[in-house]
Amino acid sequence: QLQLVESGGGLVQPGGSLTLSCVASRDSLDFYNIAWFRQAPGKEREGVSCLGRLDDHIDYADSVKGRFTMSRDTAKNTMFLQLNGLKPEDTAVYFCAATAVTLATLNSASYDYWGQGTQVTVSS
Repeated sequence: QLQLVESGGGLVQPGGSLTLSCVASRDSLDFYNIAWFRQAPGKEREGVSCLGRLDDHIDYADSVKGRFTMSRDTAKNTMFLQLNGLKPEDTAVYFCAATAVTLATLNSASYDYWGQGTQVTVSS
């Protein structure tokens, strides 16, 4: 069964950058549609970006377009989320997710496998 482990979160000032990583094990990410989500305190989990296993098209939430970039490194079996131009409202726990069954979407209900999350805090 696929396992996902995130890393790379931390405290950063507004306007700063972070790179989140999600390393997969026990299976290849090539077989999965993958995504990043985030959840701020008291709020529902929000889709950030998603990538289908059969194409290179990436969907982004409007709130992060032009600032965040999702990618996948097949050789490392790892997915990444580059966060630039960070704002205080980006503060949340960020999760990577994968599904082999449904299409890549920004709907959290579509995903079967989840990482444990990594905290991103944007504050001066």
